[in-house]
Amino acid sequence: MKWLGRRQSDNVEDRRGLSGGKVIAGGGVIGIIILLLNVFGGETGQQIAPILEQMQGGQSQQTEAAAPLSKEDEEMGNFVKVILADNEDIWSKIFAEHGMTYEKPKLVLFKGSVQTACGGASSASGPFYCPGDRKVYMDLAFFEELKTKFGAKGGDFAIAYVIAHEIGHHIQTLMGTSAKMRQEQEGKSEAQANKLSVALELQADFYAGVWAHYNQENLDTGDIDEALSAANAVGDDAIQSKMQGHVVPDSFTHGTSEQRMYWFKKGFKSGDIKQGTTFEEIR
Repeated sequence: MKWLGRRQSDNVEDRRGLSGGKVIAGGGVIGIIILLLNVFGGETGQQIAPILEQMQGGQSQQTEAAAPLSKEDEEMGNFVKVILADNEDIWSKIFAEHGMTYEKPKLVLFKGSVQTACGGASSASGPFYCPGDRKVYMDLAFFEELKTKFGAKGGDFAIAYVIAHEIGHHIQTLMGTSAKMRQEQEGKSEAQANKLSVALELQADFYAGVWAHYNQENLDTGDIDEALSAANAVGDDAIQSKMQGHVVPDSFTHGTSEQRMYWFKKGFKSGDIKQGTTFEEIR
């Protein structure tokens, strides 16, 4: 992606040089499973850290003061600032065209663990959006895991896609979609509630595609393939097949690989937020 020399957002909080306090000790297979189940975790990923800690016997340790950021860390931070700036510019314009005002969220970079308005979280939660403080939280180490362990191509646009997906959850908060979904989940069976969760996640994928549609002048050849590879790697069916050897559709909360790629591509091709009709089509 073409990003060098472009505007950087002032709304990135870089906490990677700070001590993270408690972190989850060990990790291993449990940590990987939790990361997979909560990748792009929307509004609930931040709840996983305390569960994981309990599963591991409550073992924890205190982090030492983080080392100074490397040149690579600084470069990745600058890249994230450009991607967030692109989201700010594009969504501000789209909202204005529909008679709305876009409220810019913060994006927090951290290493190991982080405290949020939604509670404490570790890197095992994966990237997530917290509606309590309207911030996106992300440990960039996640993307190496995505590539080396789960078969995604990697690349800078995979990171851009994830950021745009999490911003999609912010858009759903601003539009009231998330609150409406939670209301609809009340009294539903687990399978029915999960379908609504899938619709929310797929709509965030769609919004990521809309963002990419309006950012085509800055895309390089292969960028969309990187995004689709990431979406494919984190489909519920792909994750369950890899981790347990079979799939349980009623337990899906984020959508299949095919669905995630389909909705990203639909957003990318249309650029029309009115076509993000995942709730109508998932029912």
